[in-house]
Amino acid sequence: MREIAARDARNRFGRLLDASQRAPVLLTRKGRGVSVMMSVEQYERLRGAGWERLAAAMHDLGEEAVTNSLTPALLGELLADES
Repeated sequence: MREIAARDARNRFGRLLDASQRAPVLLTRKGRGVSVMMSVEQYERLRGAGWERLAAAMHDLGEEAVTNSLTPALLGELLADES
């Protein structure tokens, strides 16, 4: 990933915008990463992929709970158990 110092990013904002359309750019301050600039398309892909993985995991866990006879009442008992 390309890196650019925050000061340089401010001074060359147009170039930064162009570069971020091709690939994410890491913005640094005092040598430490502070932010990433990327295209809207890349952001939407990442955001969508995360939600899809979360939904799939929740679905799989729900099916596993049903397979293992985990009822809402039993779940309540397990969550209430403080041991």
